[in-house]
Amino acid sequence: MTYPNAFSLEGKVALVTGASYGIGFALASALAEAGATIAFNDINEEFLAKGLAAYKAAGIDARGYIADVTDEAAVQKLVADIEKDLGTIDILVNNAGIIKRIPMHEMDVKDFRQVIDIDLTAPFIVAKAVIPSMMKKGSGKIINICSMMSELGRETVSAYAAAKGGLKMLTRNIASEYGAFNIQCNGIGPGYVETPQTAPLRAPGHPFDAFIRAKTPAGRWGTTDDLKGPAVFLASSASNFVNGHVLYVDGGILAYIGKQP
Repeated sequence: MTYPNAFSLEGKVALVTGASYGIGFALASALAEAGATIAFNDINEEFLAKGLAAYKAAGIDARGYIADVTDEAAVQKLVADIEKDLGTIDILVNNAGIIKRIPMHEMDVKDFRQVIDIDLTAPFIVAKAVIPSMMKKGSGKIINICSMMSELGRETVSAYAAAKGGLKMLTRNIASEYGAFNIQCNGIGPGYVETPQTAPLRAPGHPFDAFIRAKTPAGRWGTTDDLKGPAVFLASSASNFVNGHVLYVDGGILAYIGKQP
C-alpha cells in the first residue's frame, strides 16, 4: 500500500455517536472526506434533523438514526440497523458526551451518575455492540473521545474527570483484549476547542479566555479542524500498529508547566 492510500477510508463504514453538531460533526465530516460512509445517531428527532441538514449542506450523504447510547437494547438495534443499511461497521467513534460544571460538594449523585452513564458506560455499550462483527471480520477501529481531564483535575468537573479517566483505561483495555483480532482502540483527547458551547468563555476580556491562551503554548484555542487529521489517522490503516494510545490534541497544554508569575 502506498503512503497516501494508507489514509484512505474508501469502502469503510463509520459510526460517530452524537455527531449532529460540534466536534462529532467535524470528526464525521473528516472521515467522510477520506472516503468513509457515515452513520450517526442522536437522542431525538430535533437534533437528528438538524444534523441531517448540516451534512446535506456540507455535501455529505450521512445516514442518521435516533438512539440513546446509554440504552443497551437501543444500541444493539442501532448497530443492527446500520449493518442492514450500510454494512459492517469498520470504524466507531464514541463521541457522545456531556459535562456538568458543579462543585463536587454541591453535586447531586444523580447528576454524577448521569455524566458517568453517558461519558463512560455508553462507550462501553456501543463498543460491546460493534466488537463481535469486527472480530468476525478481523479488523476494526474504535476511537474514544477522551479529554485532558483524562489526565488532569479541575474545579467543578469531578464527574467528567472521573468518566474521562475511566474512558482512557477502557480504551487501553479494549486494545489489550482485542488487539489479537486486528482491532485498534485509541483515544483522542481534545484541548480547549472553539465550539458554540465554549463561545461565552471566549468572549473578549473573559478571564477564562486569557487563562487558556496563557496555558497553551500555541497561544490559542483549538478548532474542530485541528481534530480532523488525528481522527483520520486513527481510523485508517496508517495507524494499524497504534493501539491503546490517547492522542492529546491540546496545543501543548499537557506538556507545559506555565509561565513564571
